[in-house]
Amino acid sequence: MSTVPTRPSLDRTRVLDAAVTLADGIGLEAMSMRRLADALGVTPMALYKHVAHREALVDGMVEHIVRDIAPAPHGQPWKVALRTRILSARDVMTTHPWAQAAVETRTSAGPAVLSYMDSLIDVMLGGGLSVDLVHHAMHALSTRMWGLTRDVLPTPALPADPAEREQAVTALAATYPAIIRMATTASHAGAGCDADAEFAFALDLLLDGVERMHADGWSSTGR
Repeated sequence: MSTVPTRPSLDRTRVLDAAVTLADGIGLEAMSMRRLADALGVTPMALYKHVAHREALVDGMVEHIVRDIAPAPHGQPWKVALRTRILSARDVMTTHPWAQAAVETRTSAGPAVLSYMDSLIDVMLGGGLSVDLVHHAMHALSTRMWGLTRDVLPTPALPADPAEREQAVTALAATYPAIIRMATTASHAGAGCDADAEFAFALDLLLDGVERMHADGWSSTGR
């Protein structure tokens, strides 16, 4: 006697799992409720029992992946614990190319997002930092606390032809000598930047600065 395999029942977790997988493949902008329903083999109306609309779906997707961020290690100095937690956030976010746009466009925070932010604040307060300093540190971290960054360093496109390229660089060097000096003599000159290394560098600058200000007894009223 043959049996027809039963389809797993639809619930919020299954919807969000499928939405994350779909967005990983086609991007956030291309993802629609209809495409998600097709991927799940259900009608779009079936989705609305679990997510009210597309923006609520994206809210849920952000919540879904934020829960994958590893907790801060216990027994470590606050700066080490905070750095580890944020770098774990970067690992999670960069796994999902759509995550940056999703995080940056959210207008409300769900429980997982609030819990993550609360944990960062708790790590710093537990390290003895003042509420005043922690408040400013959270603003300074901004999207970087999510492992995200948005560099704005536009550079002119150079010709592919070697002779034309050399001529263009020479002309640029005459007008913008500092830019060309950095671009041609830095340790990674001629190669693309290591995004993870650049992120860690900037994060360390911020955390080292916060650590120094804490040691100096900084306050916003006495600066």
